[in-house]
Amino acid sequence: MQQQINKMGMEIISMSQWVKRVVIENDIALDENESDMLRLPNVSIQYTSIPRFAEDATVPKDEYELPPDANWEIPRKNIVLGKCLGEGQFGEVVEGKVLGLLQQNVVTTVAVKMLKNSHTDADMVNLVMEMELMKLIGGHENVLKLLGCCTLDGPLFLITEYSSHGNLLDFLRKNHPSTGAQKVTQNQLSEEILMIFALQIAKGMEYLASIKFVHRDLAARNVLVFDNNVVKIADFGLARDIRQMYYYRLKTGGQLPVKWMAPETFTDRRHTSKSDVWSYGVLLWELMTLGDDPYSLYNDAEKLMDDIESGYRLKKPTNCSINTYSLMSKCWNYLPEDRPEFTNIIKDLDDILTNCDKTIKEPDVNDSNLTTESDDTENETDDELVVRLE
Repeated sequence: MQQQINKMGMEIISMSQWVKRVVIENDIALDENESDMLRLPNVSIQYTSIPRFAEDATVPKDEYELPPDANWEIPRKNIVLGKCLGEGQFGEVVEGKVLGLLQQNVVTTVAVKMLKNSHTDADMVNLVMEMELMKLIGGHENVLKLLGCCTLDGPLFLITEYSSHGNLLDFLRKNHPSTGAQKVTQNQLSEEILMIFALQIAKGMEYLASIKFVHRDLAARNVLVFDNNVVKIADFGLARDIRQMYYYRLKTGGQLPVKWMAPETFTDRRHTSKSDVWSYGVLLWELMTLGDDPYSLYNDAEKLMDDIESGYRLKKPTNCSINTYSLMSKCWNYLPEDRPEFTNIIKDLDDILTNCDKTIKEPDVNDSNLTTESDDTENETDDELVVRLE
């Protein structure tokens, strides 16, 4: 213990307090075998003991101390949290309203990702890694954008674009005949629209491949649907929510999305853009079946991979054209080098769309997907505007 003399000349006693500091080291390779991938920061948590005097009433507002980034920091007072949009074991995403994000006196609807109370230090590291990764990825019209973050005076918030229609898997299943969807709704998801979804996802993946980023878990559940038939790739393999039904639990305790995994990823843990291409083929199958579960009869991951090695593949969906199924099959070539690049996939999809009886155009993708609410009151303060959101 340490001693200090207060203003009245009385001796007071200090106590030690542990502080968790999040440390971010830039320009670190993902691992020694993947040096050609996008270089990510190394994130760690350091425990530091600091003196805290008994008469000091200051209490930390969160258990972690994060390095602020002025380029991305959004004042916490400008954010109002709303309903829960989705949650996993340790994290959750809620709807939020942010004042002044795009321009003064404008309220923007966003998605806010945060940790739940049951999180661990490892979960915090993962969320910080996801934040830093989204900063590095930058902007593409078919990749979910990070809009900002809150690192000061409270828990970490990742603030992203708001998806008005949720994830693609749920969106497809709402239009599946087995759900009793109305006929007019089913007609809206014609092959042309499904191919436009496929084309946008391929363009997003082409961009990620160009910056040497491997997604590792490309699937319909990890794609978000916006207005005007716009889709964007999300959940970049670091801090995603785990839903037990989609992941196979290994004896070692890990969890893998086996039904979307390329053979070399399952056997050798090799992740490349070509393994993402395999996953893309399964996603394309999900699109054409309106969200069916691939390999639904398989519960044994080893048996599934043995059969894939022997040549077994998903069957052609009922309402799928030969050309579209041919593209899927190319994605499922056993050898990675025999699979197409995403650039080639885009060309094939363009040809398929050209041959379709097109009644719609590819959507105009821009920042109009951000939901904004104009405010005409010029004299209100920021705090008044935030309160009025409630």
